[in-house]
Amino acid sequence: MEKVKFLKPEQIENASLNLIAQYEHKFGAVDKPPIPVEEILEAHLGLSFEFEDLTATFGVPDVLGATWIQDQRVAVDQSLDPFEHPTKEGRYRFTIAHELGHWELHRHYFLAAAAQLSLFDEEPKPPIVCRTSFRKAPMEWQADNFAGYLLMPGDLVFKAWEALHGNREPYLAKKEMADLSARWGLAENQQPTVDIARKLAREFNVSGQAMQIRLIGLGLIKTKEPDPSLFSI
Repeated sequence: MEKVKFLKPEQIENASLNLIAQYEHKFGAVDKPPIPVEEILEAHLGLSFEFEDLTATFGVPDVLGATWIQDQRVAVDQSLDPFEHPTKEGRYRFTIAHELGHWELHRHYFLAAAAQLSLFDEEPKPPIVCRTSFRKAPMEWQADNFAGYLLMPGDLVFKAWEALHGNREPYLAKKEMADLSARWGLAENQQPTVDIARKLAREFNVSGQAMQIRLIGLGLIKTKEPDPSLFSI
C-alpha cells in the first residue's frame, strides 16, 4: 500500500468540516452538540455498522474498532456498547468518529492497493484495525485528530464555552490541575481533567480527556502561567 502522506492539522479539520457540511446538505443544519456520528456513518455514508467481539475476530486483545473498506463496513468492539456500558459512551463515540476518519482520509489508499491485485486473488482484504496498545502510526494519529475535530467543531465549542463561561477568555487551569493531581496522587506526566472540560464533555457526549485536549488546542484552557509582557510594569 502507498505510504500515508503527511496532513497538516488544518487539512484534517477541513476534511471533518466538509463531512459535516455534506451531512447538513442532506439532513439539515447541525447547530448544536452532540454531533450525530452514527447517522453520518449509516444514513449519510451508507456504511453498515455493528458491535462485534473484535478480540475473537482478530485473535488479539484491545481492538476497539475496525473498518472494512471494500465491504463498506465498520465494527466497534462490544465492550463499548453504550447501552450495555453507559459510562463508555464517550469512548464509543470517539471510536466511531475515528473510523469515519479512516473512511474519509484513508480509504483511497486501500482501494488503490486492491485495484492492483490480480483479479484471481481471492484472499480477503484486510481491514483497518485500531488497537490501543500499539505505537500509533501516522494513519492512526490522523484518524484520532479527525475524530476530535468531528466531535467537537470549533464553532460549536466556542459557542458552548461562551454560554458556560460568559466570554472567550481562556481559563488558567494550572492551580486546579495541581490540586487535583495532589488529591489523586497523579504522576507528573498524568494530566487531570478540570471541571469546565468535564461539563462541556457532557454536552458533546465525549470524554472529559478528549474535551480538555480540544479546549487546550483552541486556546481556551491554558496549563501554564502566561509569560510576562516585556512592557508590563
